[in-house]
Amino acid sequence: MAQVLVVDDSGTVRNEVSDFLKANGLTVACAVDGKDGLDKIKSDPSLKLVLSDVNMPNMDGLTMAEKIRGELKNNALNIIMLTTENSPAMKERGKAAGIKGWIVKPFNGAAVIASLKKLVA
Repeated sequence: MAQVLVVDDSGTVRNEVSDFLKANGLTVACAVDGKDGLDKIKSDPSLKLVLSDVNMPNMDGLTMAEKIRGELKNNALNIIMLTTENSPAMKERGKAAGIKGWIVKPFNGAAVIASLKKLVA
């Protein structure tokens, strides 16, 4: 069972982020898109945090977040977007979906690890 789910269609980003989180003591699972992420969230109630890209095939990260809150009725799971997107409209949609934060790529783990650990505590 994992504490953090990393959702990104880029294998390079998934590996970089998950390797960094594991090296900092967190248990991590990965998903290749929002649909895969939603399936993993349904099957792993121990998850505390989702780090997700926005733009992905099959299901984007914001739609996944909306489904986590709506269909799954899960308001306890912390969701952070890790993306190149920085538009105010996207951030507003994320806020409406209950996103806790927005990290613009490239991922700088050292700058955010303390905050991420608080979200899984």
